[in-house]
Amino acid sequence: MRVLVIGAGGHVGKAAAAAFAAQGHEVIEASRSGELPVDLRDEASIAEMYRRSGKVDAVVSCTGSVPFKPLSELKAGDYRAGFEDKVLGQVNLLRLGLDHVSDGGSFTFTTGVLAREPIPTGAAASLANGALEAFVMAAAAELPRGLRINAVSPGVLEDAPGYHPFFPGFEQVPSDALGRVYVKSAAGIQTGRIFALG
Repeated sequence: MRVLVIGAGGHVGKAAAAAFAAQGHEVIEASRSGELPVDLRDEASIAEMYRRSGKVDAVVSCTGSVPFKPLSELKAGDYRAGFEDKVLGQVNLLRLGLDHVSDGGSFTFTTGVLAREPIPTGAAASLANGALEAFVMAAAAELPRGLRINAVSPGVLEDAPGYHPFFPGFEQVPSDALGRVYVKSAAGIQTGRIFALG
C-alpha cells in the first residue's frame, strides 16, 4: 500500500510509520515542518498535501493538539482551538481526501484515552476525542467506493516519559504495539471501529 502518515514527526506518528515500513508498505510522511508540510487548521494546506502526495491507499492521521487547563480556566476559545485542530482538522482530511484515496482504501484517525478515562485538566481533550470518535462511527456508514474509516485511541506511550506524571496508574503503551494497530486499521476490513489501547 501507499500510506500517507500525517504527524509523522511525533511519537505516535513515528510508531505508525515504522510499523508500515516494517511490513513493506510505501510510507509518505507529512507534518507541520517536514518535506511534505501540512497544517490541519488550513484547508488549502491539506489540499496541497494531497496534490503533492498523489493517490494513496491509506491516510493515517497521528496529529491534533488540545489545550490542557483546569476546567475553571478553560475559555470558549480553548475549546474552539482544540476542536478546530484535533477534530475539524482530521474531519477535513476525510472531506478533502475522498478523491485522493483508492477504491477500498481507508482513513485512520487518532483520538485518545481521554475519551474514556478523564484526568485533571483534560476536559477539552476529552471533548475533542469523544467528538471525533462519534464522527468516525457515523461517517463509516456513508463512505463511498468501499472506503473505510477507523480511529486508534491510545493511552500514554512508554517512550513519552514527559507525559507519564499526568497519567498515574495508566497502562503505558509500547510503540511497536501501537504501530501494529494502525496497520490493522489500514490493512484490515473493519470500519467504524475505535481501536483502544491502554
